[in-house]
Amino acid sequence: MKHSMFQWLLILCMTVVLAVSQAAATRIDIPRLSPTRGVILEQPEILKTWSCEECQTFYYNQTLDHFNYRPESYTKFQQRYVMNFQYWGGPNAPILAYLGAESSIDSELAVVGFVNDTAPQLKALQVFIEHRYYGKSIPFGSIEEVMKNASTRGYFSSAQAIADYAQILLHIKKKLHAQHSPVIVTGGSYGGMLASWFRLKYPHITIGALASSAPILYFDNITLTPPGGYYSVVTKDFKEASETCYQTIRNSWSVIQHHDLDNLSQKFKTCKPLTSASELKYYLMSLYTSVAQYNHPPVYPVTVICDGIDGAANSSSGNEDDILLDKIFAGVVAYKVNETCYVNPPRNRTENGWRWQRCSEMVMPIGIGNDTMFPPSPFNLSSFENACKSIYGVPPRPHWITSYYGGHDIKFILQRFGSNIIFSNGLRDPYSSGGVLESISTSIVAVTTKNGSHCLDLHSALATDPPWLVEQRATEVKIIQQWLANYFADLRALIKH
Repeated sequence: MKHSMFQWLLILCMTVVLAVSQAAATRIDIPRLSPTRGVILEQPEILKTWSCEECQTFYYNQTLDHFNYRPESYTKFQQRYVMNFQYWGGPNAPILAYLGAESSIDSELAVVGFVNDTAPQLKALQVFIEHRYYGKSIPFGSIEEVMKNASTRGYFSSAQAIADYAQILLHIKKKLHAQHSPVIVTGGSYGGMLASWFRLKYPHITIGALASSAPILYFDNITLTPPGGYYSVVTKDFKEASETCYQTIRNSWSVIQHHDLDNLSQKFKTCKPLTSASELKYYLMSLYTSVAQYNHPPVYPVTVICDGIDGAANSSSGNEDDILLDKIFAGVVAYKVNETCYVNPPRNRTENGWRWQRCSEMVMPIGIGNDTMFPPSPFNLSSFENACKSIYGVPPRPHWITSYYGGHDIKFILQRFGSNIIFSNGLRDPYSSGGVLESISTSIVAVTTKNGSHCLDLHSALATDPPWLVEQRATEVKIIQQWLANYFADLRALIKH
């Protein structure tokens, strides 16, 4: 009876896409694509304390549907964007535009300092544009109401988003009499994908793009580097930090799976009793992937967790399983300092549009192979499609991203028509496995750092930044300056004739 009850709970967890088990391939959520999450997790107060006196907020009367001519396509909504004129050299001086991703623009303004740090060197106008259906740029009211309606969800796509950006940038240039101001677009993570795609789709609006930690190749079974993808890089990060830590984590999953739930709840000081072992496993997997993805200096949270695991005091009265679980919990506490409880704290969950994007077009086949420190769980497209269809009533389009933006044979294709894109990646970032890691041409270049993490180059420069990070940003700025020099030379030649 107990075994059948566990099976029933496992099936239920698969349906709601929360289980971490052999059936985890049906999970709809994937490790968070966000340039800001690492900083916000470490410094949650930053959103409350950050301010920008020079920033001015505007709203653009945006078109709901850029690609159809039905009456409802002409519906308007207010899309937020922020401008900072502090360093701008005036009309014809550059515009440095940050393309918002799957969150409110507020968090990106607080964390993404590269634009503000670079603007003085370029005498650039800073523009931050919020992605439709996030923050304060939501058509039809609240995101909860939008996501309940199949018709309103249908206008929520990456193609609509970059068309929004095109409209706003053209509006800004017209409003400021800056028709010849060259636009450089930037973005990180999903926003980095948008920046690179924007350059390819709208080369008449932007002269170049900086795409940080943009896994544009993590689609449609394109070969990854390494082949195991995301979870292989997470494993490599932990193994390089500590071999014993890696082994402890790898050995922990079977122990957790077969351990008494009441004892697990006590050992891990859960906020409420565990209902399944999968609940704890999901929490730990999310923790390990997050710290690997955002393994930023000077804290280096992977090392923090491994130091906690390796340094845990052995309980002489405990058996081997208890000792192992004590080590795992010590790693949690080392990172999650001074929390009253762990694993399943109460949360004020709100609807987020990313799940819809994941279930419609952002079909990234992130699975777990046999060469990682996690339980194997290969991606299963059929299960994924069924899970998405059960929630939204329509199946995903797994080939749409590569059909619309490309990706297969990317070097062969882009070296023939693309130009002026920087693909920057830190090789400790698990999403770098789906990134462009080799230069495609002299102007579509890969800038990689061996010790870099997710979108680190877009963060504000700090006195504690390691030399390799300082050099990475300097390289990116130098490339952008060359793009601008070439543009202005071409513009002068055009005017002369």
